[in-house]
Amino acid sequence: MKTTIFTIAAAFFAIGVQAQQVQNESTTTVTTVKDSDGERKLVKTQEQVATQQLQFQDAESKALNKDLAATPTQVMSTTTVTAPDGTTRVVDVDRSALYTSGSNKYQVRLDNVGYSVLNDGGKRSAVLRNIGPNAYIYSAKGKTSHAYFDKSGNMVVSTYDPKTDKITTETYTKN
Repeated sequence: MKTTIFTIAAAFFAIGVQAQQVQNESTTTVTTVKDSDGERKLVKTQEQVATQQLQFQDAESKALNKDLAATPTQVMSTTTVTAPDGTTRVVDVDRSALYTSGSNKYQVRLDNVGYSVLNDGGKRSAVLRNIGPNAYIYSAKGKTSHAYFDKSGNMVVSTYDPKTDKITTETYTKN
């Protein structure tokens, strides 16, 4: 009777449990900005979860020590940003970086609702607002443009000029 119960329990666990290896990594970055308005903190948390199913190369073999087969690893990454006003949002890909256009250098930095583009002096020269997957509105000097990031991570901004009826494209190279 005991062996029957143990056999049923072992079969239940063998069918219901699939071995996997899970690795969690969390990184929190706190950026403190001090200006005439006071001190504000922007908290960015990046979480990565890597999951890999564990399988034997020869599962049917009666050998005591078995080798594991190479299986693909699935990586899920999320970035959560908490703004100084307490609002929290999830960012698909963090585009914060240094960019160069011509001889000018710019820093793209997360802000409360999107990104701010800062010039060499640290002053905000433009804003980026997400409108879809890898699609942004770029607003600077009273002009509104379309922006996206290419495969190399460079920011590409396309602006329509109604006077000439032409579109100009400017690429900001990621440093």
